[in-house]
This record gives sequence, structure tokens and C-alpha cells, in this order.
Amino acid sequence: MTISDDAQTPDELAESSRPWLDLAPDYERARTKEDSLDRLVEWPAQRGVLGDVTGRSVLDLGCGNGGKVAELVQEGAAASVGVDISGNFLSTPPPGVELIRGDLSDLDAVPGLAGRTFDRILFLQSFGYAQDPVRTLKAARAMLADDGFILLTRTNPIRFAVERSEQNGTSLGEEYFSTAEFSYAHSWNENITLTKRAYTMSDLLNDFSAAGLWIESALEPQLPEDARRRYPHKQEWMNKHLGIFIFKLRPR
Repeated sequence: MTISDDAQTPDELAESSRPWLDLAPDYERARTKEDSLDRLVEWPAQRGVLGDVTGRSVLDLGCGNGGKVAELVQEGAAASVGVDISGNFLSTPPPGVELIRGDLSDLDAVPGLAGRTFDRILFLQSFGYAQDPVRTLKAARAMLADDGFILLTRTNPIRFAVERSEQNGTSLGEEYFSTAEFSYAHSWNENITLTKRAYTMSDLLNDFSAAGLWIESALEPQLPEDARRRYPHKQEWMNKHLGIFIFKLRPR
């Protein structure tokens, strides 16, 4: 196992990614809760799309503490890499896992990635932090091995349109198509305010196309029936905000 913490300095990190430096520990605490949507919905669905990873190398961009890429290596993945801007990594990742502090907005500057290829490249709810989404996707595409694919998840844009329409007293349509930035206190830590760019489904599709990628499959995972009964508050949230999209992307 390797942990690299000598990548870009804090002053070199993209401004759009700075909030993650504060949020990273809160995310790790939130996702381990018994009723976290990552635990109940997102990771099981992501893992299903990945399929058998035996002998496959994985690059997890925006890996958090590296727990998911470590799990994949323990399940048989080949030597794999996690990159995250926070550097808030597992203290003892398993053999075969390299964790690197770096910015997914500037993958060419991340040490240890130059000249390497990977069978699976993951953006698990991290793509929204890319300063230039098309540039980031093109850099990832260039690192795909033959027959490799990118697994990318993104929050359904309806979620933010609903929240902004309630906050601003406007219509859902107005907010869905708004191009203005918006700020909100994050549920993982209400003391941290994030500012994001609004986006639509067409924005996502155009980013994929501009980066030379096509969608092999798309999924909108829902709560399993048993989880709906055990956690009705989570089902209520999903009914209103619709959850996430999971895209399996391949180069054209």
C-alpha cells in the first residue's frame, strides 16, 4: 500500500474543490450510518454495475478516504489507485492500493498517474467538483485500458431545482433551467455552505459527448423494499429528490 501526500499544495488546488477539504470527514461519518443512502442505495448499485473486478485495475477519482477502492482490491481487483483532494485517507489501506492526494480538475498534474491505464475509472459523486468537466473526462478517457469503462454517478438535477424553487418561491421549471450559481448548507455539516453550478440532463449528455464518450447503460437506483419499510424517511426523501443517476461510459 502507498499513500502519497506530496501532490499539489493547498494553494494549487482548484477553488471549486476547496469545500471538500472541510466536508470529507463529515462525508465518511455520514455514509457509514445505518440509514445512509450511500449504504442502502448508491454503493450497492454502483457495485452491481462494476461487476466482477477480479484482475481489473481501478482508478477512483474523488475517492474520499479510499474505502471503496480498498474494498474492490480486497475482492480481487488488481493494483489500484484512489485520488482525493482532501488527503483524509485510510491509515492502513490494504496491499495493492495506492492513495494519492490530488485534484481531479487537473489529472495531468497528479503524481503517479502519467502513462498509466486502468480497466475501471470511477467518479462516484465526485464529478460535480470538476472545474472543467469536459477536460476532466477527456483526461480520464485517455487513461482507459482497452475494453475499459468509466462509472460516473451524478445527483439528479431535479433535487437542486426542487430545493431552489422552495427557497426562492419560484417554479420547478424556472429553477431546473436556471444557469445561476446557488448556495446551500450541506446536510453532512450545516456549518459548511457549498456553492454550485446548476445543470440539466442535457448538460450532462453534452459533457459526455464532448469528451468522446457514449452511454452504454444508465441506472436510477431506488431503495429496496425492505429498506423502504425500515426507513420511511429515506423513501420520503427519494420520492421528492429522486436520488442519483449511474452512467456506464465507454470511449467512442
